[in-house]
Amino acid sequence: MTKEMIVPNPERKPPGFAPATKLGNLVFVSGHIGVDETGKVVGGIREQAQQTFANVETALKAASATMDDVMKITCFLVAATDYKAYAEVREQAFSPNSQPASSTVVVKQLVRPEALIEIEATAVLDS
Repeated sequence: MTKEMIVPNPERKPPGFAPATKLGNLVFVSGHIGVDETGKVVGGIREQAQQTFANVETALKAASATMDDVMKITCFLVAATDYKAYAEVREQAFSPNSQPASSTVVVKQLVRPEALIEIEATAVLDS
């Protein structure tokens, strides 16, 4: 099997890593933050969480996957007090019968200081 680099928008490929990779029926989505199509970090925690999940979904689509294929997510939050808002958005991001396993870690800061949240995902495609 050959590892495939997934880049949904080649004009905005980040240097040094792929937004996602695919090997066989496994898709690994890199950590995404709440940036819009211009690269600007959006609003507060709720808006950033919604945009982050939209960005994860874009990477999944480029790998021929959907949110229903996600088996596990890891979320990094800058503030533990943001967990409730994030959890509400997370619940809406997935179908009721397709909620993935999830871990949440509180960190001091993310690479972009204005980012409040980062999410990575692992998906499994039907064989």
